[in-house]
Amino acid sequence: MHRPRVTPDSPVEGRYGRELSGPGRRRCGRSFRRRPQRIVFGVGTIATVSTELDRLNVSRAVVLSTPRHRDLAGLVADLLGGCAVGQFHGAVPHTPVEVTEEALEFLRNRRGDAVVSIGGGSTTGLGKAVASRVGIRHLVIPTTYAGSELTPVLGETSGGEKTTRSGAEILPNTVIYDIQLTATLPWSITVPSAINAMAHAVEALYSAESNDHTDGMALQAVRSIDKGLHALHEDRECVDARSDLLYGAYLAGTCLGALPMGLHHKLCHVLGGTFTLPHAPTHAVVLPYVMAYNEPAALGAMSRIAEALGSEHAPRAVQSLTRDLGGPTALRDIGFARADIGRAAELAVSRPYPNPREVTLDAITELLQQAFDGNPVPPG
Repeated sequence: MHRPRVTPDSPVEGRYGRELSGPGRRRCGRSFRRRPQRIVFGVGTIATVSTELDRLNVSRAVVLSTPRHRDLAGLVADLLGGCAVGQFHGAVPHTPVEVTEEALEFLRNRRGDAVVSIGGGSTTGLGKAVASRVGIRHLVIPTTYAGSELTPVLGETSGGEKTTRSGAEILPNTVIYDIQLTATLPWSITVPSAINAMAHAVEALYSAESNDHTDGMALQAVRSIDKGLHALHEDRECVDARSDLLYGAYLAGTCLGALPMGLHHKLCHVLGGTFTLPHAPTHAVVLPYVMAYNEPAALGAMSRIAEALGSEHAPRAVQSLTRDLGGPTALRDIGFARADIGRAAELAVSRPYPNPREVTLDAITELLQQAFDGNPVPPG
């Protein structure tokens, strides 16, 4: 599966859930069972935002962002001209319901009929929460590799607990991927964000509902993310490397939206939603430990991941990749307290969810202890 070269005047466009002309030219098939989503992928594609909103037949858009991306939100508003009726810069991690209520009031006061989310997973989550509550259009312009823009799933935090829900109304209508928007992404964010994307592909490969389509996308995602990270580490100005990363994240996000995730995503929801750990760094730390835990029950998937990474042992390869590129490898380094291990383990096993290996309190407690200290994952 080959990714086409992209240029500023040749964006890749497609109807998600139907024939996808663009990365991989893959016919996604009926197994995804969700409404079509329009994808635009290329260099300089942010310039198409007004045209894309016109396609959605809306005329009063509110632009959403975090405080950090205030300037990008302003750029989008300028591109939209009179179609932009306001900017809300209050998105924060883990989509707290109180922030959603603030954004909804802002939207109502400006009589908005669409939201445009520009940023990472925090802003996309807020856009999903707002758009799904009032039934309006949602266009996303990602600046990281989170993948949330490709899923009909929303995680929200209330009362210190993060819960998820899914539905066709949550899936954004349009996604504009602009490779140039990742050019200013700090390396300290790039690495964990890319490993976060890889986690979607990893859990897709050992999902009980995986199929040939998702397996192909997941393995290509692992290869593209690995290749992109190594190339970008050598040359931070390499557009092809950033294209590989964004393409890999797109494929991984497609898997995230198509299949139920397992222990890794459950643990990260607990650690983020209850203990307010940063989203992508938490994924980067936890992933190799969950892979090692699930390995005895997912030998085939781990073998294919190891091959894609050019390694003999997939969990250690992922941990080494993160460590060698300067990413986080211990929960203690990203704000987690040892005293919270027991509570986190209890929450992680409190509700059933799909996973290839049985999840027990003692085993998850041990896993979290290892991840807290950043110990090397055991060899297979």
